[in-house]
Amino acid sequence: MFKYLKRQWKYFVAKISGRAEANADPKVQLEQAIGESHSQHKRLKEQATNVIANQKQAEIRLNKKMEELGKLNANARQALIMASDADKAGNTDKAAEYTRAAETIADKLISVESDVENLKLMVLESTAAADQAKAAVQQNSRLLQEKIAEKSKLMSQLDQAQMQEEMNSAMASLTETVGDDVPTFNEVQEKIEARYAKAKASSELQEVTVENRVLEIEQATANVEAQSRLSELRAELGLDAGAQPTAVETGETQAKPAEG
Repeated sequence: MFKYLKRQWKYFVAKISGRAEANADPKVQLEQAIGESHSQHKRLKEQATNVIANQKQAEIRLNKKMEELGKLNANARQALIMASDADKAGNTDKAAEYTRAAETIADKLISVESDVENLKLMVLESTAAADQAKAAVQQNSRLLQEKIAEKSKLMSQLDQAQMQEEMNSAMASLTETVGDDVPTFNEVQEKIEARYAKAKASSELQEVTVENRVLEIEQATANVEAQSRLSELRAELGLDAGAQPTAVETGETQAKPAEG
């Protein structure tokens, strides 16, 4: 039962983490990554500083031991000289004291010489470690600068990607249905074009009707003029008596009042 709950908890955490990762802002994540690189470089410099400081301390200790070793060598030589002088002067007691002092100095001299050898080895090792630390800091600094330069490139690519996504979304909204109550651009375009075509057709029909009426009027006018001309010709030829009255004459006769 415990294993099952543990497995379910891990699944839940992974699912939540996956959602958070999917919804995370890449720009924020990029800033976090660069910030972590800066922190890592700072920690590396602090560690390198400690390594170099240890190397400097080892050098200081070695220099002090070398000075002490030089003094002990000088004191041992002086003790031996003084013991020899006392022995030559017949002062055996003082010669013995100087000899014992020289032996004590010699014992300490051996111990200091051992310390010097150990310190020399320590300085060599710490110097190598310091050189490696310096190289590591320089290399990490170069990598950090590359990451900073890459950050600018990635930021530009991200802006381009977001712009392209917006363009893709805008283009898709022109052809895809965005909702049951919202028409697409193509649907609106087809509707407007249909209304325009219908209005254009109606206008053309009205133009045809007006033209027909104008044509009828023009034909009627021409007919009246023709009949009038024929009446004039009949009058000149003396054919009015037997001729049929024209439409104009008939109209004039009907318009005149009957004579008594």
